[in-house]
Amino acid sequence: MQRTKGADAVPVKYRAAAEALDGTLTDGMTIAVGGFGLTGNPFDLIEAVRDSGVRELTIVSNNMGVDGIGLGILLESRQVRRVVASYVGENKLFAQQYLDGTVEVEFAPQGTLSERLRAGGAGIPAFYTRAGVGTPIAEGKPHAEFDGVTYVQERGIVADLALVHAHTADRAGNLVYRYAARNFNPLVATCGRVTAVEAEVLLDGYLDPEVVVTPGVYVKRLIEVTPREKPIEKRTVREREGAQA
Repeated sequence: MQRTKGADAVPVKYRAAAEALDGTLTDGMTIAVGGFGLTGNPFDLIEAVRDSGVRELTIVSNNMGVDGIGLGILLESRQVRRVVASYVGENKLFAQQYLDGTVEVEFAPQGTLSERLRAGGAGIPAFYTRAGVGTPIAEGKPHAEFDGVTYVQERGIVADLALVHAHTADRAGNLVYRYAARNFNPLVATCGRVTAVEAEVLLDGYLDPEVVVTPGVYVKRLIEVTPREKPIEKRTVREREGAQA
């Protein structure tokens, strides 16, 4: 473990994911996880959660990865009790556990889920949206009428722990993301009481403030990712024109 230098330094740099999560994991906790499909998944941190053996987790994420990859490994180890997500597809085990009733699922429209994470990070306890009105999504939730239109109330999400994958982090914990990996990660980074980040590049200096996406004030724990081949959910290719068989 190495503390960053500087009067305003916040994050602590760790050598490994398990060390970074030490003391943060408890049974029954809520963990928000960045990623969309398999893009931008904090794989090292997810594996550390699995290896810890913590159980009865509530996972907040757009989806649960695929079978055996990403958050799918927490389903395989039966560590998940409840999921808040917008998408079940691509993971047969997730769908099966949902249908069997072994995992509770709270569905949220994708934009609503994004806003619930953002609201939690911004200190907004609830907001109203038209998305989901008149559907099972809105059942049991408060409704209100504004300008003759009915809206449903959605609660902001504050997680006990947030797991984030970034491309680059500087010594103050400021983050930038690469291409599509800038999906749910910036939102997740703000809504955790403790935010742990794995970054592909750790800078000794500081990022240009103009390019910072997530300010380091949100980041408490930081590691450099383990090099690995990034998985692709569906690899599709086509033959190049003129290529010989």
